[in-house]
Amino acid sequence: MPIEQGAWPAPVPINELPLRGRAVSSGVIDAVTIQPASASPEFTAILTDREFHRVASDGGSHRLRLVWLGRRRVPGIVVGTRLRIEGMVSLRDGLPTIYNPRYEIIGTQES
Repeated sequence: MPIEQGAWPAPVPINELPLRGRAVSSGVIDAVTIQPASASPEFTAILTDREFHRVASDGGSHRLRLVWLGRRRVPGIVVGTRLRIEGMVSLRDGLPTIYNPRYEIIGTQES
C-alpha cells in the first residue's frame, strides 16, 4: 500500500525516542552490516540524525539501529541514504533498535 504524502506523523529526534513503544524518526544511514552466508540472514543499519560526524561525547544518543530479519540486503539502504522510519523501539545492547521498520527513502532536490 503506497504511503500518501503527509500521511506520516512528525518525526521525533533519535535522542528523544521512547525506550519502548512505537515511534517515527528520520535521519541518514551512517553504517550497514551484512552478515556472512554462514549466519542467519539479518541486515543491520545505523541511522543518525546528526548532520556531521559522530562526536565521542554524545554517547551514541543520536544513533538508532535498524534490523531487518530474514534479509541479507534491503534495496536502496546504503550509507548516505536519507530515511524516514516507523516501528517499535526497544533497547538492544544499549542502543535503541527497531526490528523490520516501515521506511521511506527521502530523495534530495536536484538544482
